[in-house]
Order: sequence, then C-alpha cells, then structure tokens
Amino acid sequence: MFPKYAYLCTRKKVKFMDISVVIPLYNEDESLPELYAWIERVMAQNNFSFEVIFVNDGSTDRSWEVITELSQKSEHVKGIKFRRNYGKSPALYCGFKEAQGDVVITMDADLQDSPDEIPELYRMIKEDGYDLVSGYKQNRSQGDPLSKTIPTKLFNATTRKVSGIKNLHDFNCGLKAYRQEVVKNIEVFGEMHRFIPYLAKNAGFDKIGEKPVHHQKRQYGTSKFMGWNRFVNGYLDLMTLWFLGTFGKKPMHVFGFLGTIVFIIGFFAAFFLGAQKAWALYQGVPMRLVTDSPYFYIALTMMMIGTQLFLAGFLGDLISRNSAGRNDYQIEGTLNIEH
Repeated sequence: MFPKYAYLCTRKKVKFMDISVVIPLYNEDESLPELYAWIERVMAQNNFSFEVIFVNDGSTDRSWEVITELSQKSEHVKGIKFRRNYGKSPALYCGFKEAQGDVVITMDADLQDSPDEIPELYRMIKEDGYDLVSGYKQNRSQGDPLSKTIPTKLFNATTRKVSGIKNLHDFNCGLKAYRQEVVKNIEVFGEMHRFIPYLAKNAGFDKIGEKPVHHQKRQYGTSKFMGWNRFVNGYLDLMTLWFLGTFGKKPMHVFGFLGTIVFIIGFFAAFFLGAQKAWALYQGVPMRLVTDSPYFYIALTMMMIGTQLFLAGFLGDLISRNSAGRNDYQIEGTLNIEH
C-alpha cells in the first residue's frame, strides 16, 4: 500500500515508517515492559512499520534502565533521557522532533491509554483525512476522583469556547494521532500540551476529529495529577495562547490602540483644565492653580500610561516573541536516535 522507501531533502535513502509512538513518562518503570509488549503486538497484527520513542522526563526510579533493556531487545525502541524533570510539553517537543513516522501517536505510559486504539486512529488520519484526532476518554469513573473529573469538565468547556473547536470533549487526553506535518509545524512549550489541538488550528491544521477511547484504571504507581492546580494553570495558559494567537503577530494593534485611546483622553482632560484656567484669567476671575486640581494629575498619569502602552506595542513589533532558548533542554542520553 505504501512505498518501502522515501527520500529526504538531503537525498538520503531512508525506510518508510507508518507510525511513531511518542510516550512521555515520569517514574513509570513498572508499566513500561507491559506497555511496549502491547504496542508491539498491535503493530505486528496490523503489519505496521513503527518506532516507539520513550521520553524519560527526569525519572528517579528505574525507568531509564527499563528503556535501555527494551532497546537492546528491539530495534523499534528509542529513548530520550532528560537530566531533570521538565514536564510533559518539553518531553513531547523532543519526541516530535525525532519522530519519523507518517502518523505520530502520543499516549501516556501508565497503561490507561489502550494501544488497541492505534489502528483506528491511524485509519482516521490516512483514510478520513484528519490532521489530528484526539481521544475522548470513556468510563472515566474508573479510578478518577472528583478532584480530577470536575476541573477537567470545566477546563474542556472553557477551552472549547475560547478555541472555537466545538467538536472536542477532552482536550487533555494523552492519546492522540497526528499527521507528521502537524507535529513538525507546531511548537509545544511550557505546559501547552493541553492545547495541542488549538496550536494545530492556529498553525492552519483545522481538520480535527475525535474518537471515543477506552480509559483504563491505573495498574501501577500513583497519578501525578493535581486537579484544581492544573485547572488554574491551564486557564492561565489558555489565556496566554489566546492572546498570542490573536495579537502575537501584531502587538501594536492592541497595545498601540489602547495607548492611543488612554493618551487622547488624558490629553483632552489636561487641555480642558488649561483652557478653563486661561478663560478665567481672561475674564479676571480668581481661580486656583491647575496643579492644585487632582484632575490635572489624573490626566497627566493617563498620558504617561498611554505613552508607555504605545511604546510597549512598538517594542513588541520589534522583538520576536520566540526566545532562542525556550526549547533548549538538557538531554543526558539517547538510544537508537541518529543526529
């Protein structure tokens, strides 16, 4: 169905690969052997060429040792090891950077995401033409406390409203499928992994679908989730993403506009006070000094704030919002990854 070989822009001959599975993890050593065996079984049953990229996000248990053992047994296993814990978004960013598959699948390492969903996710990308397919976790009552489910529902409702992606019910589901072009053209940083569909939409990949997926009970370890804390952080990140998506390329449009309005109000207020004083002097009517009026200082303050807002917009247009070191992470080691 697919050619066995493809050519990169460097004309280097490389094997065609159907699927890359990117798995960020933190202290999941117990679940990794079972998870990889499950993935390998699904791939073999469907005759997929594949790779599994484990991104060890500063784990303090035996996760890296387990990944090393798996890589020695299978050429499909690749690994990236962070020197310290950076978070899920940096782990996904580095995994996306190395992914070679035509379709990229992301899933959590705790066995709550089922690899049996992979063939249908792959089909939806390749045959239905979606750019991104997000999982929608069913039967979430299995093991999920109210401190997790209530913030999740509020978060998803808010994100649907702000992003305009009305058909997604679970933005934060770790089980997703992407066309390779999507992951190579979005930048996941900070804690923006919650908003990858929104990032993809802003990048022009707007064919976004959803698939109900089975949500299993955690078998090993404990959840690294903090419900209400993540909801608050997620809300702040969402506002940041909305602002950058709306005004990130044109900061002068918002800061310059607001600054101009505030400056004009302050200027005319000061002009009115000055004109009122001049008229009183002309008529020979006693009147207190302009500087004795509190309105003079309010007007002056507004003019200063307006000027500062205008300059902020001007500087925002001159300075790139992309920090050169924003996605510079200290990687201690890799397995089966070519540079």
